[in-house]
Amino acid sequence: MPERAPHPPTASDYAAYWLYKAFVRFIAALPRDFVLSAARRLGSLLFYLDGKHRNIALDNLERAFGKSMTANKRRNIALRSFQNFAQSILDSLKTSGWSRERLLSVIDIEGRENLERAQAKGRGVLLFTAHFGNWEIIVPTSSSIVPFHVIARPLENPLIDRDIFLARTRHGATIINKLGAGRPVFRALGRGDAVGILIDQNVLRREAVFVDFFTTPAATTPALAVFHIRTGAAILPMFCLTTAGNRYRMRFDPPLEIPLSGTDEEDVLKITRICTKIIEREIQENPALWLWIHKRWQSRPSHER
Repeated sequence: MPERAPHPPTASDYAAYWLYKAFVRFIAALPRDFVLSAARRLGSLLFYLDGKHRNIALDNLERAFGKSMTANKRRNIALRSFQNFAQSILDSLKTSGWSRERLLSVIDIEGRENLERAQAKGRGVLLFTAHFGNWEIIVPTSSSIVPFHVIARPLENPLIDRDIFLARTRHGATIINKLGAGRPVFRALGRGDAVGILIDQNVLRREAVFVDFFTTPAATTPALAVFHIRTGAAILPMFCLTTAGNRYRMRFDPPLEIPLSGTDEEDVLKITRICTKIIEREIQENPALWLWIHKRWQSRPSHER
């Protein structure tokens, strides 16, 4: 895996790693219902203690919804977003050692046929999503249906990153380093495999196309569109929602039909705009499930400098 080249671990990396391992073992020993209940309380605590990220979330919500939503409602959504984030992290740790069968027993899959039919065409599948619900559940669910690769950025701590890497791949998925992802993605699509990509986070201005996200231009990766244009791979939205009874609903939507002009610049912008709008609609329906603590609108177009 030459694309994964972490720095040698430092003493602080080792210290953080052993604390992490101890915490994972502690979580693994507890009943899942208790872990999820505690996670929601932890999320509430973080909301009140972490003023920096609370303010980012509230600013983002105001930018997104403005006067169409009261300040109290925006604050409640921010609180529940913190709770969902904490719950997703702790549940991912709790279930990281589970068998595929046990994990799938708490996941309801909707639209499986959409993914299977798209993959059967042999040109590859591009599955896009957002930091929404529990996005980590997407990895084992998708890899249980088709050969699946996911683009991800390595963690700063190479020891923890190694464990996360093993947890993500233990059910058959392949992790592609976000840095230098082009060739591995093209190889995967060339084999007719599926590749997952999250397209809802801010990127550097020089790497971005700007499309409206809640009516404000947002720096968005063009990678999804470029991969589609170069390969003809099907594009499918996918989302993992938390549901009642501490379950998840994993949804694969039908492939998008996007007529192209043949001009790459126009088509990249069109595809990115359509896919971003799909994510926006999903967030509007369940706003507390999105990761509002990220500075989504940080990079600005050159004319706004």
